[in-house]
Amino acid sequence: MASLELSEKIQGIAPSATLALNAKAKDMKAKGIDVLNFAVGEPDFNTPENIKDAGKKAIDDNFTRYTPATGIPELRKAIAAKFQKENGVTYSDSEIVVGSGGKPLLYGALVALCNPGDEVVLPAPYWVSYIEMIKLADGVPVIANAREEDEFEIKASTIEAKITPKTKVIILNSPSNPTGAVIPEEELRKIADLAVKHNFYIISDEMYEKLLYDGKHFSVASISEDVRNRTVTVNGVSKTYAMTGWRIGYLGAPKPVADAIGNFLSHINGNANSIAQKAALEAITGPQDEVARMKEEFRKRLSRFVEGLNEVKGIKCLKPKGAFYVYPNFSGLFKGDITDSAKMANHLLEKAHIAAVPGAEFGTNEHIRFSYATSMETIDECIKRLKELFG
Repeated sequence: MASLELSEKIQGIAPSATLALNAKAKDMKAKGIDVLNFAVGEPDFNTPENIKDAGKKAIDDNFTRYTPATGIPELRKAIAAKFQKENGVTYSDSEIVVGSGGKPLLYGALVALCNPGDEVVLPAPYWVSYIEMIKLADGVPVIANAREEDEFEIKASTIEAKITPKTKVIILNSPSNPTGAVIPEEELRKIADLAVKHNFYIISDEMYEKLLYDGKHFSVASISEDVRNRTVTVNGVSKTYAMTGWRIGYLGAPKPVADAIGNFLSHINGNANSIAQKAALEAITGPQDEVARMKEEFRKRLSRFVEGLNEVKGIKCLKPKGAFYVYPNFSGLFKGDITDSAKMANHLLEKAHIAAVPGAEFGTNEHIRFSYATSMETIDECIKRLKELFG
């Protein structure tokens, strides 16, 4: 009998290094090893009580059946109001799509916009899943490298150099995973001008918008009607409200694009979890006190972590402006068998029991990503172990 093979497309997709590292760290912990896990970008706070209560009420009210594929009307209405009030972008309810987290929405957007061979400009460092999603959507990733000396803020001039007649989409992520970089408004306006001039779409991933430590978040879709009509703005409740497991993301897009994404998702997962949608409605429309409290705690951890990392000889770390990641440069410690970020990450896990993600997964090979969505005590212990390891 002839052997059966998986599709070439799926064989070409790399597994998530973040989840793989997290699994390895948990396996070590299960064996009694004291592992400090900085691999996964997940708030360590509990979901606020009012949001949990809304989920419980949804269960008690038997709100447990199918919903419209693009989300319940009241949630879409609340999201449209949020975009208008907080981001200065006007979307009708029919231009809002609710999904099972940000990932299916981002992938759905790429499927809706890309034909085979279309180029997608992807600033690096980039979130690990973008590049695989582009390939799954039959697009061609074109990497535009942001420079560390520019604090990893991608420049319009760098993007312009990557534009060809095949350019169909650019993905922007600000604040950024993995660097925490924030693209300045001035630069976003220049990038938007390029999109209009060269006629391509923008997918703007704004999942970390509420975790901005200086200044006000700026949404590229707010620049003009022309820019809005070629932009898909993706957001969600996971990071802001400590709701990662609830799996609710949302987007705003011009109606033909929103309809296409909604149609795609209707065949993939039907609809987002009904109970979680009710909880997300409370998150968006209810009290925001806990958001401010969590953000302030993240700010304190960020300062402590960056200060501590820069005290370790051979490590250089910029202070990010948003999200909850630090992205230190470890190249000053590459020697012997440790010649890249993957080998360094393995060295940290095996010798210091510190789990963090190698920069190679994000498009650079000198850095390691640490999530500081963990306790101050864990951060302090990490710095202590790094000093002992490299002292």
